[in-house]
Order: sequence, then structure tokens, then C-alpha cells
Amino acid sequence: MGLGRFGGGVGVTRWLARQGARVTVSDLAPAEQLAESVAALNGLDVALHLGGHREQDFTGCELLVINPAVPFDSPHIAAARQAGAELTTEINLFLARCRAPVVGVTGSAGKSTVTAMAGAILARHGACHVGGNIGVSLLERLDEIRPRHVVVLELSSFQLAWLPLLARSPRVAVVTNLHPNHLDRHASMREYADAKKNIFRFQRGGDVLILNRDDPVADWAGQAPGKVEFFGADDEAFELPIPGRHNQANAQAAWAAARQFGAPRALAAAALREFQPLPHRMQLVAERGGVRYYNDSKCTTPAEALVALESFPSENMVVIVGGYDKQVPLEGLCAALAAGAKVVVTTGQTGERIARGVEAAAGGADRPQVVRAARFEAAVRAACGLARAGDVVLLAPGCASFDEFQNFQQRGEAFIRLVRQP
Repeated sequence: MGLGRFGGGVGVTRWLARQGARVTVSDLAPAEQLAESVAALNGLDVALHLGGHREQDFTGCELLVINPAVPFDSPHIAAARQAGAELTTEINLFLARCRAPVVGVTGSAGKSTVTAMAGAILARHGACHVGGNIGVSLLERLDEIRPRHVVVLELSSFQLAWLPLLARSPRVAVVTNLHPNHLDRHASMREYADAKKNIFRFQRGGDVLILNRDDPVADWAGQAPGKVEFFGADDEAFELPIPGRHNQANAQAAWAAARQFGAPRALAAAALREFQPLPHRMQLVAERGGVRYYNDSKCTTPAEALVALESFPSENMVVIVGGYDKQVPLEGLCAALAAGAKVVVTTGQTGERIARGVEAAAGGADRPQVVRAARFEAAVRAACGLARAGDVVLLAPGCASFDEFQNFQQRGEAFIRLVRQP
């Protein structure tokens, strides 16, 4: 259920078909919107029911594999359950069959970077496989994964919400932080936090939970079935090629995970010195006329925007914010922008709300200058036009991209194209 426009269901579909299962793929989107994913299934004996869900597919199946993007309260899931189908997800199928120890990484911000950093460290120490929400399905690589290897999985709240079906958690669980997010899908912060806790809820006595001591998630230590360790941005620093105190915290989290498998600190330091940011995460994409342009399109929550703002001097920051409205509070972001930016350019569904919030927080002061842009392209052009030598133009939307783009990658690529134009 849910093929996805960018291959979210492709890996599990291919794997199931190659196990001999009779697979039907159901998606609300029509075939033309799923062209890339459909092409990836060429040559497989798979039934594609696209452009809408058919009730009989759900009441007649034995196993329903649910894409994380599918709403939890979908009536089709309820119909399948009532008809006696077993429910699962790609991650659950993988965890049930993976022979290697698994590091799971979750949090509201930083989980992709921590996953990639931990993978980079562990790859120098031995065989390591990285996947999950970071965009790589490891199901098709199960035969390559040996018990002596290590697997690092980025796990979203949507993926973790279904983990109780399996009642299994990763051997090493890392929680970076917890801030309001996805409240358009989760009924409350409590439900959102509860989904995150599944990353350690089913651990055993010898397993390890790694928590950020500088975040409220530190209070979860008392709920852990196994050992608990902590990390923080003020731990012994690593030399990093990417800016921001938050990235120091990310490095410490990755190191805490890697050392559970015997990786020495010197090896971790060497890997982190050479670590390059993932695309769309505090990515320096251009430098022209003394202005540096950073693409942080993956910054899809106010909390992520706050840590991005801390990375540069306020007197030099031209910030582009706004996007799809996930029904999360924006007051803290508006106050931080009012105190920590030279220019604020707003756009998207939340643009006007943020603009008014920044102006109110500034209390009539001359700074920051607030510019409203109806569309993303106009926002980028306005920011570029207002930046002067020594400034930083920072795309830190603090909101999801779905109002104008299909995902944060598409938004980031649009930013890169626009700022690199002569």
C-alpha cells in the first residue's frame, strides 16, 4: 500500500516478488505521477492498481505492507485487519530477518546526519550497511549482510509507529532530540513521542539506548530496558568540515553509537574530519561576490531552523523561511528570526504567518527587514538581491515543502539552480 513517487515502496515490492509472493501494488496516485517508481518494477510479475484503492485488494490479501506515508487511520488498513490480513512494513520485514546488529537512529532533527556519520565511522571499522528513512532499502541486500556486520537505520516516527507489530527494537538506539513535528499526522505531541519511544521499547537487558543529555529526551532514561548512555554538543569536540553546534552534537551521537562496536576514537575523528554534509543539509552550494549560499532544505521544522540560525552571525544572515503548514507552533522561530537575522524572506503557506510573527517580535525595530514572496523562486531572487559581501543566504524553511514541491529534495535543487544562475 503506497508505491510512492520517489521509490518508497519499490525496494519492498521487488523483494517480495523475488521471494515468490503474488504482489499487488495499490496507490492513490495515477501511473503518470509514479513513472519513475513504476519503471523500477519493469520485468517483475506485479499487479499495479494505481489511481485509487480497490476495496477487494485489502479484504482479499494475506499480508498488507504499509508505506510509512499512509495515514494511520486509513479505512483500507482497518478493512484488511478486519478481514484477517497480517500487517507489516518494509522496516519490520527487514528487522525480522536481519542477522547483523542494528543501530537505529531517530529524532526530530539530525537523524539523517547522525545515521550517515555513524555509517562513515563504522565503515572504517568493518562492514557496515546504511539504510532506512535516509532513502535506501536494505531488504534486497539481506543476503549480503553477515552477522559480523553492522546495520545503521534512520527511523522516522511513521516507521516506528508500526514497530509494535513486530515487538522488536534495534540493539543500539539513538535519539537525537524531540520537538513538535508531524502534528498533521500524529494526533498530539504525546502520540508523536510515543511512536519515537518504540525505538527502545522492545530492547533487552544487554541493549543500549543513547540519549541527548541537553534535550528533554534525557528523561526517557528511566524507561529503558537496557543500558543508557548520553551525548551532548559540549563533549570533547571533533574537528568537522561543517558548521553549527548542532553538527557537533550529531558527531557525538554518531561516535556514541560507533563505540558500542569497538570503534576507537581516533578512527571516528578521522572519519568525521572528512565527512561531507548530506545534500540539502547545511550544504554550501555557491559563493559569489563575497556571499555564501547554504541549502538547508531538509530543515522542515521550526526546531531545525533554530539550530541552523545559530550557525552564523546574525548581522550577516539573509534567511528564507516558510512552506507547507504542518500545524506546529511557529512563535519560537519568529522570535529567533527577529533577534538573529538581517533579512527574513517568507514564502509558502506559512509565509504570511511567519512574516507577521517576526514583525511582532521585532516590536517596530528596523531589523530584520521582512520581505514577503508569493512563490519560492521570488523568495530566492529577493534574498540574493538583498545580500551583500560578507553575508550568508540561508535556506532554512522551518516547514515542509509540500505546498509548492513534492519533497525537500526538489525544493533544495530549485534553490541550488537559482543561486547558481549567472
